[in-house]
Amino acid sequence: MPPDHDPSWSPPADTGEQPRQVRRILKLFRPYRGRLTVVGLLVGASSLVSVATPFLLKEILDVAIPQGRTGLLSLLALGMILSAVLTSVFGVLQTLISTTVGQRVMHDLRTAVYGRLQRMSLAFFTRTRTGEVQSRIANDIGGMQATVTSTATSLVSNFTSVVATVVAMIALDWRLTVVSLLLLPAFVWISRRVGNERKRITTQRQKQMAAMAATVTESLSVSGILLGRTMGRADSLTASFAEESERLVDLEVRSSMAGRWRMAVITIVMAPMPAVIYWTAGMALQLGGPDVPLGTIVAFVSLQPGLFRPAVSLLSTGVQIQSSLALFQRIFEYLDLPIDITERPDPVHLDRIKGEVRFEKVSFRYDDEGAPVLDGIDLTVPAGGSLAVVGPTGAGKSTLGYLVPRLYDVTGGRVTLDGVDVRDLDFDTLARAVGVVSQETYLFHASVADNLRFAKPDATDEELYAAARAAQIHDHIASLPDGYDTVVGERGHRFSGGEKQRLAIARTILRDPPVLILDEATSALDTRTEHAVQQAIDALSADRTTVTIAHRLSTVRDADQIVVLEAGQVAERGAHEDLLARDGRYAALVRKDSRPAPASGDPVPLEPTR
Repeated sequence: MPPDHDPSWSPPADTGEQPRQVRRILKLFRPYRGRLTVVGLLVGASSLVSVATPFLLKEILDVAIPQGRTGLLSLLALGMILSAVLTSVFGVLQTLISTTVGQRVMHDLRTAVYGRLQRMSLAFFTRTRTGEVQSRIANDIGGMQATVTSTATSLVSNFTSVVATVVAMIALDWRLTVVSLLLLPAFVWISRRVGNERKRITTQRQKQMAAMAATVTESLSVSGILLGRTMGRADSLTASFAEESERLVDLEVRSSMAGRWRMAVITIVMAPMPAVIYWTAGMALQLGGPDVPLGTIVAFVSLQPGLFRPAVSLLSTGVQIQSSLALFQRIFEYLDLPIDITERPDPVHLDRIKGEVRFEKVSFRYDDEGAPVLDGIDLTVPAGGSLAVVGPTGAGKSTLGYLVPRLYDVTGGRVTLDGVDVRDLDFDTLARAVGVVSQETYLFHASVADNLRFAKPDATDEELYAAARAAQIHDHIASLPDGYDTVVGERGHRFSGGEKQRLAIARTILRDPPVLILDEATSALDTRTEHAVQQAIDALSADRTTVTIAHRLSTVRDADQIVVLEAGQVAERGAHEDLLARDGRYAALVRKDSRPAPASGDPVPLEPTR
């Protein structure tokens, strides 16, 4: 588990890890080998063309001008112009292809991370900050953009340029070449030092960016703003954000300045190198050494930028790669997260689903060392039947319901649908079979129609209206200025809690699943609206298997079977009247769930008489 989720997590040892990570990064580019080959050819051609220019210059100075050969002079000058044109064209083409490949790799990474997260169990998201997840996808992958889109081209281009330039220098004069190469070992040493420093800082910077993103996501959501304002903590939140931002400023400055002075020293040393070459050639002539033609010296000096600029660029690319390795490591942490809930290699597909649900000696715990949330649950809900699960907070009611659609997997026993273990069913069958209306109603920042069609993308307007009528929400939607085109706002905050619940119920009705899990589905409704929606749910549940989890007992008295959970075990089971007659735990819950009537002090049950 990555460090943001498990305090005991420690990074893997460096021994052998970095080469493996590099191989894994290179594997990302494997699908684009053809395009990268074209880029390599363009880079090689561009390097060769650019190296040809000093040789053309040498011929101009040593042959064409001294011998007055105007035709040769014109041809050589034209060659220099053509060399510049070809170099520019090759550069544009290689940038286009390499950028396209880089963006495709980033797309693949984003999609892979998002797909991985979609397959994670609900438990992962209950212990992970939303901002942290968003930061991995946005900041970390976004931070790799320059590296992924240009690094491969830069490496090939600069390496080819250095090799071609060194060969050209040796061809011109090997003694001057030795003088020019004396600085390269120092460049390599400095680059490695700077790269390691950048990698350490980048890791810290990305963690800080993730922390700041999480703070923004939580505090600037609608719920966060409401909480901050009503608690009078707006100034405190601003100050806290300022501290997070201040830490990021320090890390950004350190990242930008890491190795700058060392690289500046290299630049300063490089500046007098042309003068050193002229001085070396002159001294060699004065000391009786070989006479180096002027054209050779000028051509050699013109080649030096083609050696030092790519060499420095290679070193800078190496530094950038070291920084990006930290980002890749964070991304790979998510790609390597173990998936708790997976589909069998040969899953069972059901075309016709009756809807019988069984819990057979079901146990569940969130981790191996934790206490069991459910222990030895044996229940049967016949097809078309209804089960109500009640009990105190923390008894495991919602967890029991979430085992049916495999939001969690049992740790003991099994849950079956029509006699098939839900773990053996394919995801498509399970998604078609089980609909969930949760107490945590979630609506997208989109229109009412779009939110409803999330359950059935090809639903007609008439189907939307019918589902909304069944959920007792159609008249309200129709009364809005934009009707079903009304944008619900962030998390549906333009609608009341009861309206959001009814929209969620309408969305599930539209999906028309044979099994319904109603987890506090009417918890946000007033008594009158609750009664209306319960009528709609009763009509919807007539031929469907329904599991209702409830605190408010007004929704459960007509269930075929009522189960009272306590500490993860079945304490009582039976029909409403039978349980009341026993005067046990259920009866105690009913008495506790009573409230004074509006017109008198006599306590009355919350559940309406039907």
